[in-house]
Amino acid sequence: MSLYDVLEVEPSASADDIKKSYRRLARQYHPDANPGDADAEARFKEVAAAYEVLGDADKRAQYDQYGSTGDFNFSDPFGSGSGGLGDLFDAFFGGNPFGGGGGRGPSGPPRGQDIETSAVISFAETVTGCHKDISIRTAVACEDCGATGAEPGTLVEVCPDCGGAGEVRTVRQTVLGQIVAASPCRRCSGLGEIVPSPCGTCGGAGRVREDKNLMVDIPAGVDEGSTLRLSGQGPVGVRGGPPGDLFVRLQVRNDPRFHREGVDVVTRVPVAMTQAALGATITIPTLDGDHELVVAKGTQSGKTVRLRHSGMPRLNGRGRGDLIVVLDVLTPTDVDEDQSDALRKLAELRGESVDPEPEGFFSRLRSRLAD
Repeated sequence: MSLYDVLEVEPSASADDIKKSYRRLARQYHPDANPGDADAEARFKEVAAAYEVLGDADKRAQYDQYGSTGDFNFSDPFGSGSGGLGDLFDAFFGGNPFGGGGGRGPSGPPRGQDIETSAVISFAETVTGCHKDISIRTAVACEDCGATGAEPGTLVEVCPDCGGAGEVRTVRQTVLGQIVAASPCRRCSGLGEIVPSPCGTCGGAGRVREDKNLMVDIPAGVDEGSTLRLSGQGPVGVRGGPPGDLFVRLQVRNDPRFHREGVDVVTRVPVAMTQAALGATITIPTLDGDHELVVAKGTQSGKTVRLRHSGMPRLNGRGRGDLIVVLDVLTPTDVDEDQSDALRKLAELRGESVDPEPEGFFSRLRSRLAD
């Protein structure tokens, strides 16, 4: 099988076609997508090695010239220096499948997974920051066995299948020569140890699930959907593995008076028609308490006033945004007769036409009696 067959392309394929095929195959056979599959890992290495040749114009020309049975050195087409195929595999798998260097070996008990929870805070708490008590159900170290997973009075043992290495190696013959593929040991799950007598409390896992209470320090300036990372506050790993992280996603309750736009905060304030026409000083809400605002004479509905540095604190602690006040001029709807007469007099003085006053029952009666 040629290197072109490995990459599933024709010998006449363009450099772009070779790159596209390599990326597709690399994603398909990558060890992260096929955990514990030795065949997929070996296939991934074949694809990577083939692309190292065909993805380089000079090396591809040399391969095309000599062919698969010519003088080309398929066992190590890049020599033994740095930057060779062994370095490529070392970057992906932590060891050189062609020899010349130690394998990965066990790296200790695996780290616990990361988990996420949520916390609800008020709009005011996003301005000042706060402390929140949260409760999560997570994995903690088993106290009965000291997180070893072994029944008290017994010991863990070295895995007989992998000899404590945590992985097993298989040799596969390919067009590039022999490739040594390493995969986690199935018997010990890559830990390098087995537990002949599991702890009756944790079942050999070295951890149990419990409720855990934490206090979260929430800084000023956070927003809806902000996520805080609490390092090492997640579940512990199996058999004494280090804990993962806890991510706290924040939900902010709405405040009917304010809504934020980035670090700026917007509030809408009602203003009476007479105040807008003649000018006035009114009291408005701000993030720091009530504030007196001067409404200029002749203010129109929708006018905005920007109060500098009165908005949301910046998360980096450098200043604040602005408070944007939108003035909504209100038209009265519940005017009595005296107020109506005053408004009509104003309209008359300003030369503005208005609808005639509706004629009531007594007005109609007086008109008929006069006739």
